[in-house]
Amino acid sequence: MILLLSLLALAIWLYLIGFRGGFWRSGPVLDEGEPSGKAPVAVVVPARNEAESIRTSLTSLLAQNYPGPLSILLVDDNSTDATGEIAASLSTGARLTVLKGQPLPAGWSGKLWAIHQGLAHENAKTAGYILLTDADIEHAPGHISALVAKAEAGGLDLVSEMVHLHCSTAAERALIPAFVFFFQMLYPFAWTADPARRTAGAAGGTMLISRPAIDRIDGVSRIRAELIDDCALASQIKSTGGRIWLGHSNRAVSLRIYSEWRDIWNMIARTAYEQLRHSLLMLAGCVLGMALVYCAPPLLALAAQGLPRLLGALAWLGMALVFQPTLKRYRRSPLWGAVLPLVALFYLCATVASAVRHYAGRGGGWKDRVYNQTPHP
Repeated sequence: MILLLSLLALAIWLYLIGFRGGFWRSGPVLDEGEPSGKAPVAVVVPARNEAESIRTSLTSLLAQNYPGPLSILLVDDNSTDATGEIAASLSTGARLTVLKGQPLPAGWSGKLWAIHQGLAHENAKTAGYILLTDADIEHAPGHISALVAKAEAGGLDLVSEMVHLHCSTAAERALIPAFVFFFQMLYPFAWTADPARRTAGAAGGTMLISRPAIDRIDGVSRIRAELIDDCALASQIKSTGGRIWLGHSNRAVSLRIYSEWRDIWNMIARTAYEQLRHSLLMLAGCVLGMALVYCAPPLLALAAQGLPRLLGALAWLGMALVFQPTLKRYRRSPLWGAVLPLVALFYLCATVASAVRHYAGRGGGWKDRVYNQTPHP
């Protein structure tokens, strides 16, 4: 039995390394580029209680050197802090428009309702491309130009990037690289770009979408209640024949700081059970799968004997090695590869907590909102 377990664990890692779209390579990265034309771009920024970051984020958008018409639509989603006031103080030119969000209707997530209102603005309706970005992202001056150049060169309907996440606090240094690693594993970037595969991933910090693609899927109304809205939007676009690209960004960074371990725990627990489609069966499969893939190899290497010990050690070494490109991207010590099983255990426990929150009627909580207030039977 132990030998079979060790063989299975190693076989899974060999599959992941060789046949999962090279997810572990931590690429591609968006290149610099200048658009061939001057297609109008409308930037839609949903914002709720983002006073700490909104000035930096909007200032970076206002400083874009994009050669064509550029408009920025900040949708203040009924903030209770100074988000709207700060944004209004920056609205001194033609580029920035601050929209006061309407009350959240039933059946919508707050972010998607704010995006829906931004997409309805005249500047968005007449744009060639829509950039959906969060209110806690800082953009380099040539970022929008590079995004549009990529879309034009590849005939793409969606260009999305995993922005560089903040990774300075103790909790972030331990957990953020693994978050990126797991995301790459779930949505291999090469598979996302392959029209022949159903895999469709996107990262909400940066999503440049062609206006025809937005119109084909009726905006965001079809996914109005989704909490993992970025990947849901990518799936809609790909299902209508749209071509998408997903990579890493060196031109956009997240300003959101996770000071404590519980901040990252809450980030995971907010949507992890949503990823599992609120299925107890899928949760059980996740627990068993994570235990086999991440926990079994070090336990076998440390506690087993003979061949199972060797196979467990090889699986543990394999996971440590494929984690290295992501660790390098975030300038972390290669030794973090050895503790990936412990980090995975943290994520697994947070996923179970996400299910507990869901059935307790506290799932999907974000910015003083809870989206499933009625416990499921």
